[in-house]
Amino acid sequence: MVRPAWGDAHDVIIVGGGIGGLTLALELHRVGVPCRVFEAVPRVTQVGVGITVLPHASRVLAELGLMDQLLRYGLSMRDSVFYNRFGQFVYREPTGEYAGLAWPQLGIHRADLYEVLLAAVRERLGEDRVIFGARLVRADQDFGAAYAHFERVGGDGDSSASSFTEQGSVVIGCDGIHSTLRCQLHPNEGPPVYQGQNMWRGVTPWPPFLSGASMLRVGWYSSGKLTIYPCRDNVDGQGNQLLNWIAAVQTSRHVERDWGRQGRLEDFISMFEDWTFDFLDVPSVLRAADAILEFPMVDQEPVSQWTFGRLTLLGDAAHPMVPRGSNGAGQAIVDCRALATAMAEADDPVEALKMYEAERLPVTTKIVYKNRVEPPDVILQEVCTRSGDQPFDRLEDVISEAELKALSEGYKDLTGYSKRALA
Repeated sequence: MVRPAWGDAHDVIIVGGGIGGLTLALELHRVGVPCRVFEAVPRVTQVGVGITVLPHASRVLAELGLMDQLLRYGLSMRDSVFYNRFGQFVYREPTGEYAGLAWPQLGIHRADLYEVLLAAVRERLGEDRVIFGARLVRADQDFGAAYAHFERVGGDGDSSASSFTEQGSVVIGCDGIHSTLRCQLHPNEGPPVYQGQNMWRGVTPWPPFLSGASMLRVGWYSSGKLTIYPCRDNVDGQGNQLLNWIAAVQTSRHVERDWGRQGRLEDFISMFEDWTFDFLDVPSVLRAADAILEFPMVDQEPVSQWTFGRLTLLGDAAHPMVPRGSNGAGQAIVDCRALATAMAEADDPVEALKMYEAERLPVTTKIVYKNRVEPPDVILQEVCTRSGDQPFDRLEDVISEAELKALSEGYKDLTGYSKRALA
């Protein structure tokens, strides 16, 4: 049922139809707040690689009734496993429902997650509630409404055809790392902050390894770091999975941030040539990828304000963070729950945006800083440093089990997916 204070003339205008924008549309629909989604891309395309949805975010998707469908595409991850670059075991912990939580840690291809979200929005809200080929130019507001000014984008990227304006109660910028609304609200913001590592990503059909649903992290950036996990199961009828992998190295070389930028195997493969373990042939996995994408490890200095009257930011537009720890999309999804809850509880949409910012900005600011220096894989940095990046005889001579667990649990507590945080 639509809340009486929110008529069609006062729809929430969502700028950006990615994971954050579509999840927000479903969350607002859940609480009876009408909305429309405007996406700059003129048509749906199947792009990207895998993504991890941590339990605090999968909880939101499950409560939206999407988990059964998501698990038809992706996998409920069993464990998170850490090794050094010599193939020596460091640490293992169960994840998601295998750690006693009510929600899974989901490994899924980004395109599959997107398709499930888009189909749900179209079914529940209506086909006409998602408009493609609409690129935001600017947003403004007056006492009673907010206005989003768009230009139409054709299939060839041409935006010269026409422009139009949409009126709503508020405008929410879910338009990602290159957010037009963020640039408008913070015109003097500095450039992205490079953290000294560059990463390459790809997906490769490959037989299952370890538990068959393990997120594996190996090595450290100074001598090469790998994250790899399945994002689709039995992709060929012969039992092979689609493995999502991220290879990262410490380097001064970096490119402009663009999730779709093509990468080259020869720029990083030398760091991983001897990573042939008894459970996984890493260089062969990297070489067998159909395509490789490149992205720098960058974030932005957190801003002190997202909300300006009837305008606010969400997800990467609000808190772009270094892409490690599997928290970018997850924090966007959690943002959506917080914003929808505020909209449901507040009589005034402006007050709702203030409530949302007060809840989420301090938390995500801490995560941005934490991701720079102490993500969950800091376990591997600690082992690398203490061992001198050399093989060890006994792990307990390098680091204790209690220290390893404390490092892992501290990150979960802050980001919101520990047992304590989800209780």
